[in-house]
Amino acid sequence: MTGPLVPFREFVLKVHSRCDLACDHCYVYEHADQSWLTRPRTISDEAISWTARRLAEHAATHALSSVTVILHGGEPLLAGPARLRRVCEELGSALNGIAELDLRIHTNGVQLSPRYLDLFDEFHVRVGISLDGDRAANDRHRRFANGRSSHPMVLRAVDLLREERYRHLDLGLLCTVDIHNDPVAVHDALAELEPPLVDFLLPHATWDDPPPRPDGSPTAYAAWLLAVFDRWTEQGRLMPVRMFASVLSSLSGGPSLTESLGLAPTDLVVIETDGTLEQVDSLKSAYEGAAATGFDVFRNTFDEVAAHPGVRARQLGLAGVSETCRRCPVVRSCGGGLYTHRYRSGHGAEGGFDNPSVYCADLAALIRGIEDRTAAATESPAVRAPDALLAAQLDLTRTLLAVLHDTLDGRGGELWDEAWRLAARVEADTPGADALDTVLAHPSTRTWLIGALEDVHAGRPLPEPAAERLGACVAAAAVRAGLDLPVPVAYRDGSLHLPTLGTAVVGGPGARGVCLVRATDDGFLVRRPDAGLAAEPGAPVCPGPELRIAREEPEGPHWLPVRTLRQAPAPVLLLDDLDPFRDAFGTPPADRLTAERAETWAHRIAGAWALLADAVPEQAAEAARTLTTVTPLTTGTAEPGRHGHGALGVGEAADGDELALAMLSAFRRAKLRALGEVTDLYALDGTWDHRTPWGSEHVPFSRLLSETFERAGLGLYDPHFLTGVPEALDMIENAAEVTVDGKQLIAAVRKEISGTRSATGRNRGRTVPPSGHPSNVLSPDRKVTFE
Repeated sequence: MTGPLVPFREFVLKVHSRCDLACDHCYVYEHADQSWLTRPRTISDEAISWTARRLAEHAATHALSSVTVILHGGEPLLAGPARLRRVCEELGSALNGIAELDLRIHTNGVQLSPRYLDLFDEFHVRVGISLDGDRAANDRHRRFANGRSSHPMVLRAVDLLREERYRHLDLGLLCTVDIHNDPVAVHDALAELEPPLVDFLLPHATWDDPPPRPDGSPTAYAAWLLAVFDRWTEQGRLMPVRMFASVLSSLSGGPSLTESLGLAPTDLVVIETDGTLEQVDSLKSAYEGAAATGFDVFRNTFDEVAAHPGVRARQLGLAGVSETCRRCPVVRSCGGGLYTHRYRSGHGAEGGFDNPSVYCADLAALIRGIEDRTAAATESPAVRAPDALLAAQLDLTRTLLAVLHDTLDGRGGELWDEAWRLAARVEADTPGADALDTVLAHPSTRTWLIGALEDVHAGRPLPEPAAERLGACVAAAAVRAGLDLPVPVAYRDGSLHLPTLGTAVVGGPGARGVCLVRATDDGFLVRRPDAGLAAEPGAPVCPGPELRIAREEPEGPHWLPVRTLRQAPAPVLLLDDLDPFRDAFGTPPADRLTAERAETWAHRIAGAWALLADAVPEQAAEAARTLTTVTPLTTGTAEPGRHGHGALGVGEAADGDELALAMLSAFRRAKLRALGEVTDLYALDGTWDHRTPWGSEHVPFSRLLSETFERAGLGLYDPHFLTGVPEALDMIENAAEVTVDGKQLIAAVRKEISGTRSATGRNRGRTVPPSGHPSNVLSPDRKVTFE
């Protein structure tokens, strides 16, 4: 099985094939592959030139913005300053104008001196140093051939790199784990050096040559690393640790940050001192020739290496791990472990690399141990607290607005720039800031922002209505706060809409221009603009010199207010049938309702809400805090908006029990979507298929989660929906896709439905089809997706 060709972005260039230390755990000299004996000590001019040429070719072919080259060995500093200068010059010259060159060097530090660091400063070469901890830990393996300690010389190199003139070149420290060493002492010794990064590596091992386990524990390495993790946390995480950061990232739905963990495809190739092209260097631990490809820089392109079966095998993600790993819940974090560590000799099913890692038990224990220790600290409060979810949603809206402004970079037009400036003045006033939050929290704001960002990112100019919306939002906030601040607002087709307030009619059909909106003691004024922001030539302006709108102004020829529903026990909701950006539902929104129809709408919603408040009081109370706006729809029962947590669309197709269920269903779907917008509940959706307990088809995780979450909520109203929910919760909790926050959500759902089968929820006399799916709410052929 092969995957798509993945271009290389990281190149390990061996500039010297010998070393000045005799580390007994070195995979180059001490493990199965001894090909170093046949290679030249130092890379030749010809190999350097061809490597530079192939790099530029590869970067140009794949339009790479940057490539990383790691100068390696043996000990690369043994190549000497002149040879290293030649490498830096050739690579930089070849890639100039094609891709940015990220040069790095990995060294044991013994030879490091100002002579080298001045050279590295000239060519922006960053330096990583190997150090296994304190002197006792480092001397266990990293000694000279005569047994002399290298530790003092390495510390001198680290101190040199910490000097102010070289600190910007410091990449950090690489530490190979040895469970004989004291984990706390190792951590403290490394932390004392204040490195910008520490990378812990498990010693290379295979099933043929397993790692030492003095006490026979299958999780000895996990225990050692967790002891480091505990000390790291106790001390305030003084330096970043790549392994821990990678696990924390993947547990939260993010990517792996290291090749040794996670499912990301490898994008690394090795160039030996003789120009030979090889796979990742650690394969030398498996068997003689394991890293070989048969290619070299003189005759072959990097694309040819990328197509090599051995390279492609490490680019398959989940498909590239063993069947055991594919079924494991932690595979998204561990990725099956380092490819080399899966090797077992022999033929048949277990031969080769199609095995779990020899560190399998350690990796599982490490990941679960970190999860257990950090879940409470890393969980998003939005999952458990409705008010926190609302705050996170508002933060997201503000972020989207800032991103749109930055992306426009002055291309939003005069009205946009003026509105942005005035928004800062509104924000500086406490009542103004609260009022601006109210307007930004209006569901149509999110619809407007997402549409505008899609246009801008697609290279399309920002549509005029979208560019003009910011002014309307700022004006609405200023009016709500009573700020005496004139805000220019555009009107189209004779209408000037202020979100959450209403629409002023300032001209006839087709009329467009700009008016100034200004708050007064008893309402606001809409009036002719000043000379600096004149309306378009010939465009109608406000009727008369100004239009005065009072608070609670009734509907009239020049003012259409956003109505407010105040029918108890329903919460106070805006009935928005005016906003030009309210089309955010699967069903088209209705036009402006008559007063009689609006009253009917209010009574229908209040009646359905009374049923919800009686049957599911906690959900009704949460919905009351969350929902802000009801939009009449042309058809259907009820559905959530595509954007904005507080939106509910309601049609005329049902009332009573059916409307109550539809509203509850819409609220559950809106909540799950809102959670997914502010935190990751799962990752790698669609990688695995799941059979739902209530159906025969296989579905992706997102659909399993969304249907389970919706059914659990509906089951509190009508127990028929709870069929299969406990089984689905078990499936979700043990799935590889679920994140820390996803598990938190599942725990909340379990608590929510506990005792429902006998104590809560009631069948309110509805006729339930044999399938157990009430019509128009959740049917077997309807896909409830997490959009």
